[in-house]
Amino acid sequence: MAVTIYDVAKRAGVGIGTVSRALNDRPNINTETKNRILSIAKELNYTPHSVAQSLASRKTHTIAAIVPFFFNYFFVGLLRNIQYGLSAQGYSLLLYSLDRVEDKQLLFEKALSERKCDAILVLSLQVGQEYAEKFRRTRIPVMLIDNHNPLLDSISIANERAAEAATRHLIKLGHKHIGLINGDYHSFPAQSRMQGFVKAMREENLPIDPAFVIHCDAQIGEDGFNEQAGYSSMQQLLAQDKHPTALFVASDVQALGAMRAAKENGLKIPHDIALIGFDDIDFAKYMGLSTMRQPVELMAELAVDRLVKRLQNKTKGLFQVELNAELIVRETCGCKRGFQAQFE
Repeated sequence: MAVTIYDVAKRAGVGIGTVSRALNDRPNINTETKNRILSIAKELNYTPHSVAQSLASRKTHTIAAIVPFFFNYFFVGLLRNIQYGLSAQGYSLLLYSLDRVEDKQLLFEKALSERKCDAILVLSLQVGQEYAEKFRRTRIPVMLIDNHNPLLDSISIANERAAEAATRHLIKLGHKHIGLINGDYHSFPAQSRMQGFVKAMREENLPIDPAFVIHCDAQIGEDGFNEQAGYSSMQQLLAQDKHPTALFVASDVQALGAMRAAKENGLKIPHDIALIGFDDIDFAKYMGLSTMRQPVELMAELAVDRLVKRLQNKTKGLFQVELNAELIVRETCGCKRGFQAQFE
């Protein structure tokens, strides 16, 4: 039969409460007694029951992640890296996904009330003042990723600077008529990427043609950050009497749809229209897509490390980091001539 906590207590000549304090590194126990109990537990090959441990410590060893969409390429990559990191630290990952972004408060309440987790990750969702204060009162560690609130830990991307860099790259290549295919403007990434695009164009004294700026409809799904939205937006641009010579597209999946629409309309990329995406998800390199690379692995590593340290009471104070995206130059922006996007 498996060794129990009662066997350890009997051999040590102490109560099970003392054994529990020793095994869980709790205070109010003599150091000599603690070391003796640990030695006996090791000698008996005693393994604490995980469920019993959770009940005793009121810890679940689970981190919840609240995500707008499960099947977005960016979130899949980010969650995969978060899962790797948590697993290495002995934690499980619990996923909450929204049917509609408008319902995020309901999901915040659910995560808090069910108490199925020790900490919460919130991905690409804005947390208002009311819920930021509520999270702090519950003392459950919360980490925002790809967003920011002054009351909470956060790891964000410098979206505005990244969009500005992408637009300036197209300007340096000689383009003066540059368009933007963006996500739904109510989303935080879409707002900041729009700001970066506008800043670059204005500082270079280039006109912003309203007909060349398209904000995708959130009703299409994923806040407009999907292939169909990019395809429809490019079709809309090409249906006009004139179209931009270059495009900054706010996500790689939208860029894929835009490239497909261009191909169907007989246009060659980058010869007829240059293009830069955002994210650098897995397929981007196979499409020769120039893009702004988000440091997904670093975001996941920092988030896991900070939350685990919070849970272990090894850190205090706010942790707020803004990471830069990196310009990855491939063929679609026109730097490398002789490229033509291939589609099945």
